Amino acid sequence: MPAESSRRARPKWLTVIGIGEDGLAGLGDEAKQRIAKAEIIFGGKRHLALVASFTKGEPRPWPVPFDAGMADVLALAGRNVCVLASGDPFFHGVGATLARKVKPREMHVIPAPSAVSLAAARLGWALQHIEIVSLHGRPLDLIRPLLQPEARILALTSDAEMPAAIARLLTELDFGASRLTVLEALGGPRENQRSTRADAFDLENINPLNVLAIEIDSDPQARILPLTVGLADHLFDHDGQITKREIRAVTLSSLAPRRGELLWDIGAGSGSIGIEWMLAHPLMRTIAIEADPGRAARIHRNAAACGVPGLVVVEGSAPKALARLDTPDAIFIGGGGSDTGVLNAAIKALRSGGRLVANAVTLEMEALLLAQHTKLGGDLIRINISRASPVGSMQAWRPAMPVTQWSWVKP
Repeated sequence: MPAESSRRARPKWLTVIGIGEDGLAGLGDEAKQRIAKAEIIFGGKRHLALVASFTKGEPRPWPVPFDAGMADVLALAGRNVCVLASGDPFFHGVGATLARKVKPREMHVIPAPSAVSLAAARLGWALQHIEIVSLHGRPLDLIRPLLQPEARILALTSDAEMPAAIARLLTELDFGASRLTVLEALGGPRENQRSTRADAFDLENINPLNVLAIEIDSDPQARILPLTVGLADHLFDHDGQITKREIRAVTLSSLAPRRGELLWDIGAGSGSIGIEWMLAHPLMRTIAIEADPGRAARIHRNAAACGVPGLVVVEGSAPKALARLDTPDAIFIGGGGSDTGVLNAAIKALRSGGRLVANAVTLEMEALLLAQHTKLGGDLIRINISRASPVGSMQAWRPAMPVTQWSWVKP
């Protein structure tokens, strides 16, 4: 081995072992040997108790609150350290947290089946055909976009109360006929499985370690979020300040969302653009900037109701409110764009290669967009929408206000 490669190589000082409810009985020989030889063993109190009879090293329960920085583990780099994790350490587990701090070549990982894999095996469900959501310490509203006709969902829950809370939400949204199966303490001696309808949920004494399986059955009036852009306007609470459905669909197409990107929605109104941006992928992010307190509160409510509770609302007026925000990958200006300095501040803040889309319905804002188009280029389009509406006993077209849209990619 070349000298330089030898200097870079470091021993695998950290072992990460997935463990199930069956404890030592479910571990292979290699996992047992590594636990027995470890100097220090980290894990939850439950995991440490499962292997207590087999360990010789020092057990260290995770601190409360949990340290996502893994300071205690990293301080022992180079020693023989073992970390115990639930099931598959890289499926919503501590393995992924450690991998952000420790190089893969310094870790040896022995996974066990995840709770999701065990649940699918018990139910006979094909993993590639189901939806999976972790609600462990996360908002219940995250399940809303997954509520699609005949969907099968496996939800990782936080505690004994979560299945009942999900049942209430399903009933409220007219999915009450959905079948719920609570799978408790999977893989262990206390494993149990019980089923009921969402609108008749009466299960008690649920084990806190549970996975909830959901088979969706929807009523005709159920609140289903379509998978395409341009959600119906009635799905958002608004006071008239909303980018209408057809204009919204064109706008999102111009914004061209890409996985994991951040959007600034300036003058967000009801938040509809930023919400649909986040619905494109679970890793999408939005910061909505809104000066009106009532509308800012409404954006929070709409984001939760549409299953993207992580949307961030900044209450304030641009451009001042844009200071110190994370650099955006895309910016939409729907309201307040004609205010002094807003458009220039947005252009300056956008990263290289980022997209800016601005809509205008007023002559003043249109003049600004025309000037920017002349100066910077980009695409300029006019969107005209007409809707059929009654005229006496007949129907006629009533045009909506035309929208001028400028879209531009920063060099």
